[in-house]
Amino acid sequence: MSGSYWKQVHAAGLAVPADRPLDDLTAELTRMLGDPDPELRDATAYPTLMTWVGRGVYDDLLPGLGDGMAAGLGVGIGEAEGDGVFRRSFSALVLGECIARDNQRPLVPGGKVLEWGDRLATWLLRERDLRGYVPGKGWAHAVAHGADALGALADSQHVQQPELTVLLDVVADRLVLPVDRLFTNGEPDRLAQAVMHVLRRDVVPLAVLEPWVARLVATARTRSSYDDRDPHLVGGNAEAFLRALYLQLALGPQPPAVRSDLILVVVDALRATNPQYLAPRA
Repeated sequence: MSGSYWKQVHAAGLAVPADRPLDDLTAELTRMLGDPDPELRDATAYPTLMTWVGRGVYDDLLPGLGDGMAAGLGVGIGEAEGDGVFRRSFSALVLGECIARDNQRPLVPGGKVLEWGDRLATWLLRERDLRGYVPGKGWAHAVAHGADALGALADSQHVQQPELTVLLDVVADRLVLPVDRLFTNGEPDRLAQAVMHVLRRDVVPLAVLEPWVARLVATARTRSSYDDRDPHLVGGNAEAFLRALYLQLALGPQPPAVRSDLILVVVDALRATNPQYLAPRA
């Protein structure tokens, strides 16, 4: 359908059109999630699907919609750059909306939600296209969108302490992976926000969190010996994440029960990873 059709849908308050089957509309919107035109993808397809999921349009179809989004995570996976990232990244966002809807009212079997979580984690760690904003094509932002979906997953009743610990490990794994470009479009903040969703469940103890932070510190303190590459590529993402986590622990709403103890651990981590700025003055 033409862009004018969907402009009319938006002008009508995103009411579901009665002139076409919902399956056909959904298939078209899903295709548009991968469109390199940000007007079709970011301004049309995603807000339409997000709104319809939130309004319960897909309540009887949510497992199927989520499976379709999970399948989208594999489109073009392995490419360092390419338009396939848009389908993967925005599929993750919509899958997060499906999980968030199930969090509001149980609609999906627990095993299915955990399957979606496995597929999200696998995709996020395999994703090689780390671009944030792509000139002329808008937001790719795969890591940020993946973090948002993990945050919704952390709120799920089907996810308990063992799975929450795995989510923390996925975040750490993503941060310590070798990269060719550092996260520069708020990805550390979005990953920290996902971790805050984990912490607010108040079931992951400090005994698990301390070695998790220590692993990030070990990477954040590392500088490569490359002669022709940015030496911060090794530890820069972990370093930025620790700062973002401190900010959200210190100033964010709904502090978790472990906040007071964990913030001391993170402060020590920041001292260890920023000695050039925090050392006592002579």
